[in-house]
Amino acid sequence: MTSLEAPVSHLRENPFDIAREQLRRVADVFDIDANLVNVLQACKKAVAVSIPVGMDDGTTQVFEGYRVTHNIARGPSKGGIRYHPDVTLDEVKALAMWMTWKCALMGIPFGGAKGGVVCDPKKLSRIELEKLTRRYTTEIINEIGPEKDIPAPDVGTTPAVMAWIFDTYSMNKGHSVLGVVTGKPLQIGGSLGREEATARGALFCIREAVRKQGRSVEGLGVAVQGFGNVGSFLAKFLAEDGAKVIAISDSRTALYNPNGIDVPAAFAHKHETGSLEGLRGADKITNEELILLDCDVLAPCALEQVITAENADRVKARIVCEGANGPVTPAADEILEEKGVLILPDVLANAGGVVVSYFEWVQGLQEYFWKESEVNAKLNDIVVRAFNETWAAQERRSTSMRVAAYGLAVERVAEATITRGLYP
Repeated sequence: MTSLEAPVSHLRENPFDIAREQLRRVADVFDIDANLVNVLQACKKAVAVSIPVGMDDGTTQVFEGYRVTHNIARGPSKGGIRYHPDVTLDEVKALAMWMTWKCALMGIPFGGAKGGVVCDPKKLSRIELEKLTRRYTTEIINEIGPEKDIPAPDVGTTPAVMAWIFDTYSMNKGHSVLGVVTGKPLQIGGSLGREEATARGALFCIREAVRKQGRSVEGLGVAVQGFGNVGSFLAKFLAEDGAKVIAISDSRTALYNPNGIDVPAAFAHKHETGSLEGLRGADKITNEELILLDCDVLAPCALEQVITAENADRVKARIVCEGANGPVTPAADEILEEKGVLILPDVLANAGGVVVSYFEWVQGLQEYFWKESEVNAKLNDIVVRAFNETWAAQERRSTSMRVAAYGLAVERVAEATITRGLYP
């Protein structure tokens, strides 16, 4: 029996330290009471579990998994499950905290949670992945539930993984529990529009941002880092809006064409081969070079901390849209702000996924499902309202979009905490 250890992480800074630093900075600007900050900077609960899995070769390997609840002042906790070799407990804690702010900013009645398993899903067979998922679900089964904590997909997880979680939970309860998880396949209670929701929310934010600047999406030069669920659909939507997608990338390769990449062809190539490698009509570059391209919009849609103090001064994009969670470090934030770069922060720009997850949860509880046009229209209403509230707060307080977005969210969670009071 082998216990797997996490490899050296790609994270340059502790993400939970970053999340708490962001909270303290926002609290100063928005005059949040220090006692409330003490409450909000701590996670309510963190569970670590071991996950033994019988592998295809006959060996047994033991993976490590986590589920963290940050805050439930505004409702049950909500947050994705990440399968990645670099997952750490502090990363999951940070992601759970960011989920709290994201839900509050969007005005949906959830708190923040997150889960993760230290593994490389690309190296696991489908059978091994299912075994791992079902055992992980069993280990955290007392922590999740439709009125308690609702998981969803994240980096390295898919609707199929959500289906296994739903089935495992339901088998243990003795009946189907549609609301235990979101991001499910449509055949078992998923919502139309959920797969594209995070990217669609980012698109709505970019549209509003350029409109505020007196421009339109048509003709914008865009570089998208990451070609998973978020990045691929965002590139597709922007291209359909008339933008010129000059660069895309996945974990293996990055591609650049100053005249624009054929996004539908890239979509098809990625689906057929599992990678962007070998796609014709573009030159190969590195992910690091992609970040520094001269473009109107840079959308980091992969992992955290890709824009740091080391490269921020060389970023040439006019707008950075955070499709991923935490892709810009606080030090890089300051450098980009001084350069006049407009940052659309993660809690605003990539909140579309949790909004439609909320819709799926509601539909599952009602057992009544909506048309895709209804889902997308409701998503647009919520994201555009949140964008305009953030923009107004930014102008009112003469601060950045990030501080404004986090500040509005923290205020709402703080108000809920005060209203409920401390128990006992």
